Amino acid sequence: MWKKIQTLQELQSACTSTLVESLGIEFTALGDDYIEARMPVDERTMQPMGLLHGGASAALAETLGGAGAYLSVDEGTVCVGLEINANHVRPAGRGWVIGRAEPLHKGRTTQVWNIAIRNEAGNLVCVSRLTVAVCRSPGDSN
Repeated sequence: MWKKIQTLQELQSACTSTLVESLGIEFTALGDDYIEARMPVDERTMQPMGLLHGGASAALAETLGGAGAYLSVDEGTVCVGLEINANHVRPAGRGWVIGRAEPLHKGRTTQVWNIAIRNEAGNLVCVSRLTVAVCRSPGDSN
């Protein structure tokens, strides 16, 4: 499925000085048809009540779906987010949440990714769906 194979280290390095780095998101697995990452629930990602901020969950979901989409298209092609939704089903306190993104649809012009975010006990915290547009890279003359 992956057309732009990168190691987890290369993928992580590409995120230096971005929101991904600021939130402490770490890519942890790249399987045959999924990508995973974890994010700390700490002062960077919590809301004032001491729980995981819903926006941080959405950022983890978009990071995973966007990375999966990018890695699965041809060189000279990029993916940009069109729409994201997130259903927050359980609060998460300090520790880590782990996200796993899997494609639901991989078309020529759009992709749809499902992202499940779980706490360290494996309980579902958030389920998200990301739709991306598949576009030519800026500056690509083809």
